[in-house]
Formats: sequence, C-alpha cells, structure tokens
Amino acid sequence: MADQTTQSISIDAAPERIMAVIADFRAYPEWAGAVKSAEVVERGPEGHALEVAFGLDAGAFKDAYTLAYEWAPDGLAVFWELTKGQMQKAQRGSYQLAPAVDSTIVTYTLSVELAIPMIGMLRRKAEKIIIDQALKALKRRVECTGGG
Repeated sequence: MADQTTQSISIDAAPERIMAVIADFRAYPEWAGAVKSAEVVERGPEGHALEVAFGLDAGAFKDAYTLAYEWAPDGLAVFWELTKGQMQKAQRGSYQLAPAVDSTIVTYTLSVELAIPMIGMLRRKAEKIIIDQALKALKRRVECTGGG
C-alpha cells in the first residue's frame, strides 16, 4: 500500500482548535459528509481516542470499519490505520498541522485498499475526492465554530 494521496488546505484557526475538531469523533456525523456514526472504542490515558468504530454511507459505498489512532505529542499530527473493515482491506492516513502567520496549513494524507480489486488510477481519484471533501468540511466546521 505504498501509493497515497496528499492534499493541503489553509484554515483560519490555531492548530489546537483544529485538532480539537479532528479529535471530536462523536461530532463527525454532523459535518463529515458520508460518516453516519463514529464511536470511540478505546481512549488513552491522556483522553485521546486510540480506537474508533465508524459507519460510512457514501451512496453506493457503505462500510463499517475501525481505525487505530496515534497522536503526536506536540499536538500537530494524528496518524491512523485500519484495524477492522468490511469493504476495506487497508487504510492509512494522517492529518498534519503546520502553523502559519494567521492560519494553519492542514495536510491530509490517505491510502485506502479495498477488499474488491480496483484500478490504481480509480482508487487515487476516489482518495482525492475523499480528501478534498474532508478538508473543505473540516475548514467549514472549524471556521464557523469560532476558530482562532
């Protein structure tokens, strides 16, 4: 699963505010498009989610899957990997935050391998669409709920 898709967006908020939205999994169904449910299965001693079960409904593509999370100590990154999935064989991703002058650059990297065969070009196109929609939704959520 070496191929991955990466995209960045500038969000008018401090990294702490953005990471708080990213870490609030229970609110994902309110803003994260195809995510219909998100339940924290396990939390670490510092309170961060270590494992989250998701229900996804993107029209023709529905899935129930679980991701394991690793949070950077500096609060500027989170990484995840698929531990259980129905339609997915593998998923790796990350959000990495880079503070800028009056904003934060958020970089989302994603690699997905489906249980059904898919041409690499189509898979990368799907990843790009997922990332693009996720970053725009994250930006809207953070900036409309009092960023900075």
